[in-house]
Amino acid sequence: MTLYELNIKLIHKMRAFKPCALEVMCLIAFCFVPNTAIAQVTTSIDSTAIKIGEKITYEIVVAADTTDLVLFPEGQTFQPLEVIESYKVDTTKKDAKYHLIKKYGLTQFDSGRYVIPKQRVQIGDQAFFTDSLLVEVKNVVVDTTKQKLYDIKPIISVKKSPSQLWLYILIGIAIAVLIAFLLYWLIWREKPLTEEEKIAQLPPYDRAKLALKTLDEAEYLKQENIKGYYSDLTLIIRKYLDEKVYDRSLESTTSELIKHLELLKQGNQIDLSKETIKNIESILKRADLVKFAKSKPDYQLAKLDRTTIDVEIDEVKASLPEPTEEELLADEQYQEELQRKNKRKKVLITIGVAVFLLLVTLFGFGLKYGFTYVKDTILGHESKTLLETKEWITSEYGAPGITITTPKVLKRIEVPVPDEFKDKVKVTTFAYGGINSTIDILVMQSKFNVPTPNGSGYDAKGGEEQFKINLAEVAEQQLLEMEKKGAQNIISQNEKFVTPNGQEGLKTFGTAEFKIPVTDKIENGNYIILGFTSGNILQNVILIWKTNDTYAEAIVERMMNSIELLKLEEDDQ
Repeated sequence: MTLYELNIKLIHKMRAFKPCALEVMCLIAFCFVPNTAIAQVTTSIDSTAIKIGEKITYEIVVAADTTDLVLFPEGQTFQPLEVIESYKVDTTKKDAKYHLIKKYGLTQFDSGRYVIPKQRVQIGDQAFFTDSLLVEVKNVVVDTTKQKLYDIKPIISVKKSPSQLWLYILIGIAIAVLIAFLLYWLIWREKPLTEEEKIAQLPPYDRAKLALKTLDEAEYLKQENIKGYYSDLTLIIRKYLDEKVYDRSLESTTSELIKHLELLKQGNQIDLSKETIKNIESILKRADLVKFAKSKPDYQLAKLDRTTIDVEIDEVKASLPEPTEEELLADEQYQEELQRKNKRKKVLITIGVAVFLLLVTLFGFGLKYGFTYVKDTILGHESKTLLETKEWITSEYGAPGITITTPKVLKRIEVPVPDEFKDKVKVTTFAYGGINSTIDILVMQSKFNVPTPNGSGYDAKGGEEQFKINLAEVAEQQLLEMEKKGAQNIISQNEKFVTPNGQEGLKTFGTAEFKIPVTDKIENGNYIILGFTSGNILQNVILIWKTNDTYAEAIVERMMNSIELLKLEEDDQ
């Protein structure tokens, strides 16, 4: 349901009745009724003489029926006195009447005699004017013999505080650079290899030789630690065989390892001599006795076994065939795969750190600005985008126009008026929104050509028009039309609305459940209907938006504060 559909009621109402003047005025939802209000207005002030700057309490008391809509004066209508405070309306009941008491705090900062002008009080469709009151504002006598006088201080130019945006940008850049440096230094930088890493990159033969040299430098034999000595010695030969001959050498028993070496020799896979195999078997069995039977060979035999292992490693190396091109290629591919895995690991760590920092940043902004705001900023939100539009558009719609500031320009919509009524009413409509919009905006102006008995729009005595537009009934008709279009549970209330340039109107606002066309989905929403009238002209501003949309509420508040109406001259009415 769009705002335009709400106002099509104008056409439906016209088609059902004959085009006589009274019927047209009563049935097109802009209700004209005669002035029948009966009320009493009295005013008073608490003092007729004050000193400069003192406050006068100006009081208006209205005795009216409970059904009457009473609009008190607002704004600076008390000039030359200034309104410094406008109090809330108090209500008391006396007999069958309600007494509405409205107070104002007035003051003046120049001495003299001032007249508080007549004030206009609107009760229903009738305007009442209060009596004017005379007030004397006296000077404050200053004893210059006791009170020192000082020269007026000159105007001092104050430097505008510089923007802190550049500081935040520098801090952000510094943090980003620091994080990038830490990622490079800890993850991507080619670090110098440790001794263990350097040894691990050596070929198996060189590692075995280096291990034997390290064993010579150890003090196992000096400390008579024969078990530790033989454990390291046999581990050296087993590791070498595990990498170059039999990949289960480390977990095999001595007999299993020797048996496998003999099978490899018989299959001509290695060219080991029987003596080499026998020497390896002898040393491994002696080591088993040392480790498990607590045997303790003498110092010289242990040294001899070390020399034998050194020689047998050379024999094993000499017996191995040269690697084929396929083996070399496979080894090269293996090294490349290791590099890819290492690089993939670095990338995953970098991504993990970046995601963690991003989540921490979002959490921090969420705590400061609210998680909903952060989510809407990242994912986008139509109302937020409209609210943050840099260049809002201030434009005048209609003639005489309604000036309003909106995030998007309102487009003109043609309202189809039946031919028989085109000479009686002229409707101009501008709108923004639709089914997928989070907010609907409509500005509408209706100008009626309503004849009176003398054909001029005024009675024969030249007095006020016989019929007036009743804004409350107009709003009620618009709410009924909303209900026909599927709106449910409509809650409304009325209050006076004054534009920034002092034009008065009626504000009807509340909540409802709106039916979305096509989908028939029901959504909770808020609405505001503003009505203004002058003579035969009715002006409306209608706003509808989703409930709990804080951005839309801010948009509405900004638009409401921007509404201004051109004051109509008598010729325009």
